[in-house]
Amino acid sequence: MVSTAQKGSIDRRDAAIVIAHLIVAFTALLIGGVAGLLQGLVRGGNFKLPFGIGYYQLLTAHGVLMAIIFTTYFIIGFIIGGSSKTMGGKLLPITRSLTWAGFLLMTVGTAVGTVLILLNKATVLYTFYAPMAASPWFYVALTLIVVGSWLSGFGLFYNLRYWKKKHPGQMSPLFTFMGVITMLLWLVATLGVAAEVLVQLIPWSFGWVDRINVLLSRTLFWYFGHPLVYFWLLPAYICWYVVIPKVIGGKYFSDALARLSFLLFLLFSIPVGFHHQLMEPGITPFWKYLQVVLTFMVVIPSLMTAFSMFATFEIRGRELGAKGLFGWVKKMPWGDVRFFAPFMGMLIFIPAGAGGIINASNQMNAVVHNTLWVTGHFHLTVASTVALTFFGVTYWLIPSVLGRQLTPRMHKLGITQTILWMVGMFFMSGSMHTVGLFGSPRRTAYTTYQDHPDAVLWMPYHVVMAIGGTILFVAVLLMIFNVIALLTAPKGETEFPIAEAIDAAAPTPRLFERWGVWIGILVVLILIAYTIPTMDMINNPVPGSPPIVTY
Repeated sequence: MVSTAQKGSIDRRDAAIVIAHLIVAFTALLIGGVAGLLQGLVRGGNFKLPFGIGYYQLLTAHGVLMAIIFTTYFIIGFIIGGSSKTMGGKLLPITRSLTWAGFLLMTVGTAVGTVLILLNKATVLYTFYAPMAASPWFYVALTLIVVGSWLSGFGLFYNLRYWKKKHPGQMSPLFTFMGVITMLLWLVATLGVAAEVLVQLIPWSFGWVDRINVLLSRTLFWYFGHPLVYFWLLPAYICWYVVIPKVIGGKYFSDALARLSFLLFLLFSIPVGFHHQLMEPGITPFWKYLQVVLTFMVVIPSLMTAFSMFATFEIRGRELGAKGLFGWVKKMPWGDVRFFAPFMGMLIFIPAGAGGIINASNQMNAVVHNTLWVTGHFHLTVASTVALTFFGVTYWLIPSVLGRQLTPRMHKLGITQTILWMVGMFFMSGSMHTVGLFGSPRRTAYTTYQDHPDAVLWMPYHVVMAIGGTILFVAVLLMIFNVIALLTAPKGETEFPIAEAIDAAAPTPRLFERWGVWIGILVVLILIAYTIPTMDMINNPVPGSPPIVTY
């Protein structure tokens, strides 16, 4: 029998799945980081791209690799690891097989899609908006990525169902419950982009149909595009709710509150895509208004999460002798990268969330729409809050599943990397927000618009953006170095931190695991928000557009 110290905290076969996903994730981070660095240098002026590389080619690579590939692989690896840990230390063989099959499909799709982007055959940006057309094989690659991720989700769903049969009357482990919510949200959300790609983009790009309904294609994309934000955020919340309390030596505030917050995120993060289309003609104001209201409902579970986290910090601080309103701050383990990196992500989410409220407000959105403000916003959310939390998870996840040590040196390197990332993002995102308010557009290469006075005034901010991007790239390189160091760390044991609820917590209502109820409510909300406007787009189509290649 292999000891826990030798094989890590979960079954060796499950650990292999986790590590495979993380390796691809950080490879995507590195390539996407190179593309981001070159973008920043171009926007800063006086930098010419070598080898005939195009700016928008880089923009596509950066968005796809960072926002879709890095995040999806990391999330699946993290959820698989945590689910294995909390459901007995190993997954069912069928779950393992489905996840490996999904990994294979996703990796083939990632390789094909990346090659096409690098060959300048798919320069359609991260949103791949029609009528810009990529190679049809790029859309096939996207399909493989989505279907592969579904297989991993199906494996997790089956594993939970089996666990529930073996543990009748028990609530599922909180980590697994949250992981299932995350993958369920992803499955429902990707139905929109799958419909867009399979029904519209693939036939259109192969020439089987002449024109595409552009408004419908964008609506299907944003049906997926906004829930994608919460697909990124929910695993970060899993870390905050379940991991961080254990890292600081405490317990989480409430199992019931944590589960309810995730259920509310599931309900209110999907039927809200129209708030990305507030400036889009062809959608009546009522339906935009309805989805903006649903968007603001997400504030409720966000505030529940903030309350739970700071209650956890306060309770633990008091246990350690803290006094006063902020006495707990002095009691937190600031030298522990497992806490430091995610906590910095939490703090950054405060201004990031405030920016999201602005973006979803009709009048204010009209001011910032398609400016660099929006780019600055999602660099605070996914590229700061989410990324820093994922980095913090990496420092314990890799050594834990491999049976290796998280050494004091790695804590120092991790904290250094976190600070570098924050400094770089402060310069880059801060400049993006500011110059966006001055009207500087996003999705554009360097230009002074024939030395227009307004555009000339934007240039110093673009230079600062380039400086911030360069610092961020150094932080990417350090993170890659740290990942390699973690993979080759000395043999030993590292805790897989899974917290428990405080003793005084109220029992969790059984209703929270009545999946049919919650999925039913979700379906009703989606039908209310999308049925009539979508049918109107189908029954009264715009003239449509043939494929247009702009690169």
